[in-house]
Amino acid sequence: METKRQVYLDYAATTPVKKEVLDAMLPYFSENFGNPSSLYTVGQDAKNAIAVARDQVAALIGALPQEIFFTGSGTEADNWAMIGGALWRQDKGRHIIASAIEHHALLHSGEYLEKQGFDVTWLPVTAEGLVEVETLKAAIREDTILISVMMANNEIGTIQPIAEIAALAKERGILMHTDAVQALGNIEVDAHALGVDLLSVSAHKIYGPKGVGALYIRKGVRLPAYMHGGAQEANRRAGTENLPGIVGFGKAAELAKAGLAEHAARLLELRDYFLERVVAEIPDIRINGSLEHRLPGNVNITFKYIEGEAILLLLDMAGIEVSTGSACSSASLSPSHVLEAIGVPVEEIHGSIRFTFGDFTTKEDLDYTIDELKKTAAKLRAISSVSKDSGF
Repeated sequence: METKRQVYLDYAATTPVKKEVLDAMLPYFSENFGNPSSLYTVGQDAKNAIAVARDQVAALIGALPQEIFFTGSGTEADNWAMIGGALWRQDKGRHIIASAIEHHALLHSGEYLEKQGFDVTWLPVTAEGLVEVETLKAAIREDTILISVMMANNEIGTIQPIAEIAALAKERGILMHTDAVQALGNIEVDAHALGVDLLSVSAHKIYGPKGVGALYIRKGVRLPAYMHGGAQEANRRAGTENLPGIVGFGKAAELAKAGLAEHAARLLELRDYFLERVVAEIPDIRINGSLEHRLPGNVNITFKYIEGEAILLLLDMAGIEVSTGSACSSASLSPSHVLEAIGVPVEEIHGSIRFTFGDFTTKEDLDYTIDELKKTAAKLRAISSVSKDSGF
């Protein structure tokens, strides 16, 4: 029996842990198991390992080690930034600005704050998914205390002008946060050069373990503690540290920094090759998001007249793993809020597929995927009740 080929094209959802990362982590499950808060040797060894990891993550994002605070995920970092930032500055106002295409971690944090009496302006984006600085400037009020705009979108890969937005925020005395979870390890992320006050990252997007993230908090920004009950993370985030996870995050960050330029160039070449073939060989499609300001390994395509879920399932049967949207909302039947925000008609949103590439993606993987995609699209359109000629 022939073995089914396996092609993983959902690196924006998560990445496999690299061998070097796993090797770095393994001793901290067993022989180096100490609690970093303990004063004896095994505890201090654990504390030192966390310090090394903090240095490694800081180096990847151009920060000081003391500005890195480990969390349980990128989602936790987003929540801490959004809610903590609002609470810290609430004596100066209760107005927040965030883009309409933020990750659900930010959207739901904003909705929570609205229930607490804060006013959130959800900023529209262009058809390419870009926040226009002039539109943002017009939304600023005297009582605006926080702006949150993601560095790169998780669904369509659009990269935002964060440095320009942060400069505007600084000029107006407004706290600035960016969710850099998707950007990290794919493009340069330099917190100091960007000029942001808060920046969220996650380990499992850069070939590190799940269950660990970090929040960059610029020196001088005094967010209230997010977790209570201990002195960990400089009294900001209580709870015994996820020692193996943090060590793994540090190693993944070190590898990402060393290979960033080569990684980005390789993904860009793969992305352009994939797009060129798909556009030439499959009719009635729409490429979603900016082609100029885009993550190198992200392609989001609407296949008109067919359901994306059907495409996903047929591709999965062929051993190809892709996504119909962000991993955090893939179980939802609601249309993508990102695609709605960029003006994709509702009847076409459900025909959208996200392909994201990574370190283990090959050109042969893409050729196989495109060949299967052509057959899948033709098969589904042949049996679809919605077609070009039906008026939909």
